[in-house]
Amino acid sequence: MSKKSNNGIKQRIVFIQILIVISIFLLGAKSFDIQIFKAKELSRKAENSYSRHITIKGERGQIFDRNMNKLATSIDAFSITACPLKIKEPGPVAKKLSKILGINQGKLKKTLSSQNMFAYLAKGISPDQAEQIRKLNLDGIYFENDAKRFYPNRELCAQVIGFTGTDDSGLEGLEFKYNYVLEGKILKIKIKKDGNGGILDIDKGKREKLRGKSIVLTLDKKIQFLSEQILEKTVKAHQAKSGIALVMRPQTGEILSIAHFPQFNPNNFKQYNHIVFRNRAVTDAFEPGSAMKVFTAAAALENGFEPKSIFFCENGTYKIGRFTIHDTHHYDWLSINQIIKFSSNIGAAKIGEKIGDKALHNYLTAFGFGNKTRIECPGETSGRLSPYQKWSKIDAGTISFGQGVSVSAIQLISGISAIANDGVLMKPLLIKKIISSTGENLKVYHPEKIRRVISSKSARRVKTMMRLVVEAKGTGSKAAMVGYTVCGKTGTAQKALKDQKGYSKDNYISIFTGFAPEANPELAILIAVDEPRKQYYGGDVAAPAFKTIMAESFSYLNIPPEKNRDMVVLVSPGEQH
Repeated sequence: MSKKSNNGIKQRIVFIQILIVISIFLLGAKSFDIQIFKAKELSRKAENSYSRHITIKGERGQIFDRNMNKLATSIDAFSITACPLKIKEPGPVAKKLSKILGINQGKLKKTLSSQNMFAYLAKGISPDQAEQIRKLNLDGIYFENDAKRFYPNRELCAQVIGFTGTDDSGLEGLEFKYNYVLEGKILKIKIKKDGNGGILDIDKGKREKLRGKSIVLTLDKKIQFLSEQILEKTVKAHQAKSGIALVMRPQTGEILSIAHFPQFNPNNFKQYNHIVFRNRAVTDAFEPGSAMKVFTAAAALENGFEPKSIFFCENGTYKIGRFTIHDTHHYDWLSINQIIKFSSNIGAAKIGEKIGDKALHNYLTAFGFGNKTRIECPGETSGRLSPYQKWSKIDAGTISFGQGVSVSAIQLISGISAIANDGVLMKPLLIKKIISSTGENLKVYHPEKIRRVISSKSARRVKTMMRLVVEAKGTGSKAAMVGYTVCGKTGTAQKALKDQKGYSKDNYISIFTGFAPEANPELAILIAVDEPRKQYYGGDVAAPAFKTIMAESFSYLNIPPEKNRDMVVLVSPGEQH
């Protein structure tokens, strides 16, 4: 090899060595730049490729009845997520998913066509829906564990409990009013993803710590169930528009049942008209008709009258100005006892005249009419009881027998319970306590005395009048029970005409309310049936339902019969409006 060739080889070797040295230097410099100057930024980018921050919400608290039976709970469900970059044909995928999820196909296609690594498609879907989607075996579609609100008893006390929306927030009833108590806490956490964008892990312990508080109600599931059954039969038997049934403990104000018909299933609330969601026992006001007469009688006793004080009932027709009041039967002289027993409108109006507008108004207000009871339910009405200074002469007369005044069902049963409770008005109690996710008592609600309305003596005398209503020839004899002394009052209220003055001749609300036993009332019950057909007197429509609910509740609660009591059911001769 020539000297010239050797020099050429040496030059090439040197050149290559120089290139290698430069490359090593550049690689070292780049490595130094990556590891020292850009380490944090690149580390963050790398982390973002396999992890992300998500907001998790703890499971919603439960709603129980007084015996810790679940009325509202949360069950396992799934959320559907997607990695849009992995989906080659967004259109066909969106079409398949929209049928299962019930989501707009165009909206899904837009989400699946994005350039994102992650997207939520649906939350809280059922296991059945999740299984249908799994069978499609779609690339880029993933599942996350989630929770869904569930009402295990379906229609049971649905108007009271309410329901939640797709975001698990309360929309109606107690779910709405106590959303701040029931909803779980929210936490932002970092979770890991696989290369396809699917979730690798979520710390389940975190979700449990975020769980919301639970509510224990005073409602009794069994009494609620039998109330709803009997109410449904009553409404259907009389071809009525709707009905309400309430059961209360007079001494404590605890509510054991708030039943409605028609009902709805909160698990599928979207299938129903929103009108049926209303807790009408609290939100709706109606004229009580003759049921108001017991409060007029109570006011009379407190103003010096005796149960045997007599009033001339005008033989069935009584004119007040240009208005005329009628009785179904032509009575002449009746005592207050008889006015209540036979439900005389004229007699009640005469009592109202004697005690005066102010006294009558004051006692009706003391019984809770015209004011909210403050029950733990949203949308409560205060009813309508106008100031006595605005009453005309006919107003005073009609209010005495339950026209020209409107009340809610919860107001009416609270007032009746005050008579049963020795003249003391109690606040209606629906929530028993609030407990933590571990079952510890956080807040306990106790019976709350509002005021003494009438004396013990007057309360006992009104009880006697109400007992006469249920005995022979009384308007509520169909509520009589073997072995127990029942005290009650019928009401058959004509409904006011819409958008015009006067009352309908065809539409009524049939009412029966009362309590038993007389000496130591255990339960007070109110039945109100709206627009029954054929029969419409409260003694014929509502009293039998009252009797059945009371009898079955007594059997369930093991309340023994009174000694030496053998009440016999007799046929009612009819009653007043």
